[in-house]
Amino acid sequence: MVNNAATVGRSGVHDFILLRASALILACYVLFMAGFFVITPEVTFEIWHGLFSNLAMKVFTLLAIIAVLVHAWIGIWQVLSDYIKAAFLRGALQFIFTVTLLVYFAAGFLTVWGV
Repeated sequence: MVNNAATVGRSGVHDFILLRASALILACYVLFMAGFFVITPEVTFEIWHGLFSNLAMKVFTLLAIIAVLVHAWIGIWQVLSDYIKAAFLRGALQFIFTVTLLVYFAAGFLTVWGV
């Protein structure tokens, strides 16, 4: 049996499930936020701060951030493995994108839990 070292133990089914789960989380988050803006007549700083001071909203937002990052990571990995054939260049780009996604996660985490 031949193992593909680029997948790091993942399979197509695993990626499919992660993409669908992250898409569902993001759809729920978008619908919640759209509903919030529809039912809130005027969004002020106090209302916005009150919304994000709630622990459930912080967890939901952090879950949405993680879903975006998972979705982006799988998409980037698929595009790079399809279109960048040079292993060193593909690895370097994957490293750059991974570091960028980790920085986005850190920034999102600090922003959400800083409220």
